[in-house]
Amino acid sequence: MKKNILSFINNHELITKNSTVLVGVSGGPDSMALLHFLCSIQEEWGLRLIAVSIDHQLRGEEALADLQYVEEQCKQWGVEFVGNTVNVPVYKKEKRVGTQVAARELRYQMFKEQMQVFQADYLALGHHGDDQVETMLMNLVRLADSSAFAGIPAKRAFASGFIVRPLLCVTKAEVELYCNDNHINPRLDPSNEETGYTRNYFRKYLLPIIKEKNSNIHKTVQRLSESVEADESFLENEAVQMFSDVVTFNKKAKKVCFKIDLFKSRALALQRRAFHLILKYLYDTLPENLSYVHEDHFFALLENEGNVRIDFPRNLKVEKTYQQIRFYFQSQVSEHPFMLEEKLDVPGEIVLHDGSILSARFIDIPEEQNEHTYLCTSENTAMPLHIRTRQAGDRMSWKGLEGTKKVKDIFIDAKIPRKERETWPLVTDNNGVILWLVGLKKGQSEVQTTEADSYIQLNFKKGSV
Repeated sequence: MKKNILSFINNHELITKNSTVLVGVSGGPDSMALLHFLCSIQEEWGLRLIAVSIDHQLRGEEALADLQYVEEQCKQWGVEFVGNTVNVPVYKKEKRVGTQVAARELRYQMFKEQMQVFQADYLALGHHGDDQVETMLMNLVRLADSSAFAGIPAKRAFASGFIVRPLLCVTKAEVELYCNDNHINPRLDPSNEETGYTRNYFRKYLLPIIKEKNSNIHKTVQRLSESVEADESFLENEAVQMFSDVVTFNKKAKKVCFKIDLFKSRALALQRRAFHLILKYLYDTLPENLSYVHEDHFFALLENEGNVRIDFPRNLKVEKTYQQIRFYFQSQVSEHPFMLEEKLDVPGEIVLHDGSILSARFIDIPEEQNEHTYLCTSENTAMPLHIRTRQAGDRMSWKGLEGTKKVKDIFIDAKIPRKERETWPLVTDNNGVILWLVGLKKGQSEVQTTEADSYIQLNFKKGSV
C-alpha cells in the first residue's frame, strides 16, 4: 500500500518535500492510517506534520475520548497536535442546515484557520478510493450534470495552500489492513453504521454489489474522475471568459442581464456553464431546491417568443423582454415607480439611479453627434433645461414627423422593456417640450445649423444594469 500511495503522490504532485502539512485526524482508520503513513516518510521528506482533531459536540464523552486518543497517538509518534471543539447543534440551528452540512462547514472553517496559523502548505485528508466511488454514485443519483463524475479531487486550492488526498488510490479494506499490520487501533464511530445517512446506505448496500462485478472499481472511478475533472476545468475557464464577454453583472445590486442572441452564439456546453456561473454569482449559497428543472425552464425561456418571467428559489426572477434576459431579486424592485424630475444646470451633470450620467456644457464649435449626444442653443430653447422620467400622455415631435407621437409608442417601436421605460430619462425645456428622449429620439429643437455663437452640448454616459 505504501508503494501505491507514494506513486500516487508523485504522479499527482500532491506533496513536495520540506513542506508543512496539516493532517485532519478523527481517530478513525482512514485518518490514522494517513497520519501514520506521513510519519513514515516525515524524516526522508523533511515534513513538518501537525495533526488537527475536531470534536463536533455530537457524541458527548465518546467524541472527547476520540480527541484524547488522537492526542496520545501524536505524542507517541512525535507529531504536533491541535485539538478544537465546534458546536454543530447550535450552528445547524442558526443556519438552518442539516447535521452533516453543519459539521462539514465548521470543520473546514477550523481547518482554514489552522492553515493560516501554521502557514501550512497542505491539508491532508483521509478520503480513500471507496469514498470516491460512493461520492460519484451519490452525485449520479442527485445531479443531472456531467460535473457529478468529477468526484472528490485529489488536490485543490484551499486557504494558504492545497487540500490533498493521498489515499484515493487505495480501498477501505487496504486501509484497514494497513492499520492492522502497523498495530494501529483506531476509534470507530457508530454513526457510520447508521443507514439513515445517504453515504452510509451506499456504502453498506450498493458498493459491495458493484465490487462483485469489478473489484478494482476504485481505480476505474479515479481515472474517470481525473478525466472529467480536466475536461470540466477547461470548460469552466471557457465559460468564465464567455461570462466576461457576454454578461453584464452588477455585483452591488446583484443583477444580471445579457442579450439573447449573443448568449446563444456560444456553444451549448458553455451556455449551460455560464448559466450556473450566473447563479453562483447571484446566490450567496445555492438553494437546495435548485435543480435541473430550473435549468430546463431557463433554456425554454431563451426560445420563448413572448415577454415572460419565471421564478427561481429565494425570490430570484428571470425575465425575458424582447431580446434581453434579466436576473434580479424581487426584493430589489420597489413597489412604487421610480420618479425623476430635476433641473439640469449648464454647465452641470446629474447622476441617475443606475449610475448613468447626463452632463451639459457650453461649447463654441459643435462636436460630432451620435445617439448619446444632443446639441441645442440657448437662443432657440426655453431655459433652464429639465431632466425627468416619462409621464402619462407624453408626446414629442421631430423633423419629418407630421404632428406628434406618444412616448409610449416610441418605446414599444424600439422594443424597450417595460421596466426600463419607467426609469428612462428625457430632457425638456422650461415649457415642458420634450427635446430629447435620451438615446432614442431627438426633438425639433435639435440644432441643424452651425451659425450660432455658442452651443449647449448634452452627453449621456450609460451606467451599469
